[in-house]
Amino acid sequence: MRKKLKVVADRIIKSISSTSKDVQHFDSSPLPDKQEIYRIIQNIFILLFPGYFGHSEMSFDSIEMRIGYRVAQVYESLKPQIYRELIHGCQSENCPCGQCDDAAQQLVFAFLEKIPELRESLDLDVKAAFKNDPAAVDFDEIIFSYPGLEAISVYRVAHFFYVQGLRLIPRIMTEWAHSKTGVDIHPGANIGKSFFIDHGTGVVIGETTDIGDDVTIYQGVTLGALNFPRDKQGQVIRRAKRHPTLESGVCIYAGATILGGETVIGENSVVGGNVWLTESIPPNTKVILNKSDLKMTQRKPAEKSSKIGVQNDS
Repeated sequence: MRKKLKVVADRIIKSISSTSKDVQHFDSSPLPDKQEIYRIIQNIFILLFPGYFGHSEMSFDSIEMRIGYRVAQVYESLKPQIYRELIHGCQSENCPCGQCDDAAQQLVFAFLEKIPELRESLDLDVKAAFKNDPAAVDFDEIIFSYPGLEAISVYRVAHFFYVQGLRLIPRIMTEWAHSKTGVDIHPGANIGKSFFIDHGTGVVIGETTDIGDDVTIYQGVTLGALNFPRDKQGQVIRRAKRHPTLESGVCIYAGATILGGETVIGENSVVGGNVWLTESIPPNTKVILNKSDLKMTQRKPAEKSSKIGVQNDS
């Protein structure tokens, strides 16, 4: 058995030596730790929704101690992860700046200072869910159990870091939320206030999507790219506008697909279920599919069985 395992290991090592270095990471600074990022997100949730996550017995008598502890914990765990991404970028470009440690510290402080503003945004998202979902009993139910709110919360955190120029950490965050909720929001998307995703499963929101205020999206909606703009050499132009714009007050129902960077859904418009759109629509417009050619036939009633069941007492 040991000989067989050594043969297998040798073959793997040989394949590593012979394949492209683009899919390997040796002799360089360590990348951000995905598992650590997952733990950091959960600590951040305690700051975003105190009393709901972490210490459920939190009160105003203990809040100073508990929040202070959690802020310090987020700082201590997040700073080295940001440093890893920054130093990796410097080494990849063969341009060590010598300032990655200071930059990581400043970035963590900037994020922690942003948390009150993030909490205000999420407060509006929770209220939007309660307003638009008659099944919601109270805010507690939404915060505890709505996958759409969880995905939006992670997105708003990740978007901050994306805007600051990070790429790995924001994607790790939103893909973690994707795996948990079924909602795939790219951290580069721009999403306004009071955003509500109902049910959530299968929602895809691309990197250059722009979404206004008071927008509602149902499950299975795709806000994607129609094509990929390329330069004269045929290379994809990255981060060019290729995803649609949803103006304020828009509602998109389940299964709709809206594609293209030039596609604009005008404010207060409604897009019905399973609609495929690759062109803009003006404000206050409703887009629905015509009734399909459904065929209905009357079924014969099922015949009642004349057999009587006999109980077996054995």
